[in-house]
Amino acid sequence: MLGAMSESPHPTEPASAGPDRGAYWRINLRYLAILLAIWFGVSYGAGILFVDQLNAFTLPGTSFPLGFWFAQQGSIYVFVALIFIYVVLMNRLDRRFEVDEEGGGVGGTTASRDAEASA
Repeated sequence: MLGAMSESPHPTEPASAGPDRGAYWRINLRYLAILLAIWFGVSYGAGILFVDQLNAFTLPGTSFPLGFWFAQQGSIYVFVALIFIYVVLMNRLDRRFEVDEEGGGVGGTTASRDAEASA
């Protein structure tokens, strides 16, 4: 009786049973650092530091100087594009580490998938 009480109802799983959370977050942080560096380079570099050099060029089909365009619009467009790139990268990473919603990882369970399939 005493032995049965000391046993845990949820035995611990070995470390290799689940995805490597440390590797997952290292890759995620690397993606973030690279994308934020690109955004910083475009918004600060093209919009402030190199504006005079870029103003020597105009946007095709308009008379807007390229440096002015980056300061006003270009960095915003790049930021939105980087958001979509981050979504694609994270979906691939989630599938690689088997934590995607469709694969039964975070937010997906076998019971919820079975209920959706029968509906």
